[in-house]
Amino acid sequence: MNTTEQHPADTPRPAPGGRPNTPAALDIRNLRMRLPHTARPVLDGVDLTVGAGETVALVGESGSGKTLTSRTVLRLLPAGTTTEGTVHVAGDDVLTMNARQLRHLRTRTAAMIFQDPRAAINPLRRIGDFLTESVRLNKIMTPAAAQARAGELLEAVGLTTEVPRRYPGQLSGGMLQRVMIAAALMGDPTLLLADEPTTALDVTTQAEVVALLGDLRARFGTGLLFVTHDLGLAAAISDRVYVMYAGRIAETGPAASVFARPRHPYTKALLDSTPGLDAPPGRLVAIDGQPPDLRREPTGCPFAPRCAHATELCTTETPRSMPARGEPAHTAACHHSDRLEGTPGDA
Repeated sequence: MNTTEQHPADTPRPAPGGRPNTPAALDIRNLRMRLPHTARPVLDGVDLTVGAGETVALVGESGSGKTLTSRTVLRLLPAGTTTEGTVHVAGDDVLTMNARQLRHLRTRTAAMIFQDPRAAINPLRRIGDFLTESVRLNKIMTPAAAQARAGELLEAVGLTTEVPRRYPGQLSGGMLQRVMIAAALMGDPTLLLADEPTTALDVTTQAEVVALLGDLRARFGTGLLFVTHDLGLAAAISDRVYVMYAGRIAETGPAASVFARPRHPYTKALLDSTPGLDAPPGRLVAIDGQPPDLRREPTGCPFAPRCAHATELCTTETPRSMPARGEPAHTAACHHSDRLEGTPGDA
């Protein structure tokens, strides 16, 4: 059962760079989530904003809470999950929606591109049926209009008019991911959620899909939340980036600033462990230790046991997010972020 905590000025923040009273495509504030049988919150005070026409990357290790954050936007949550805070999509709070409002959200306002298209598309139905089913069943479009829209979007993602008559098994992984993107755009969403959409693709196809997402975002003015563990990809595609660790936002800011001048030891460690073509030969760099145990209540900074800069303060007091000197949009939740200011990243 969801519980919603109200906050001061509980109106959506404007999109970055947008008009003052324009709601952001996505505005998450103080989001907390508990799953059954976990002692600590799996999401703990998450704040995140995506503006209209903006691409925002959400990065971090596996298990950091990236996918749960994105799925909360559509309220696709495991049974028994409890949430606090607010999740506004185009000005409407998802966590207080009834069933009818949720259907409208999932078919018109927000859409998700899942990681594995073969797992999301029924192999026994033709591609055309998959693309048009949702808008037809929810009476958003007539069958003829839905078919026409599907044809337009397939052309936009670089597929031919023969594709609607084919079955998923007759298409490559890259083609199926393009079908997933077209399906997500069928209802003209304000917000597009991409959960590791290129992980199952080869490098060439990955580059094509990333370029396609950028082009579609520009054409349709859709806000894009891009969930990935690939820091190089995040740097290439995003306007802003959020670095997540143990269900909390460790660092956020313009992508160029975060990757060039990381202010949180976790971000720096991620960048150091990213292999590059110009890296000297030898063993790959790894982050020592393990993420926090969900069975234990956290104290202090969750990254402290793995951090070379940790002090006693880090083990007892949770750090607040603080802006960098001269860069108010670049913040980090670290007691000792000043030690890293000006330190270049290695990605």
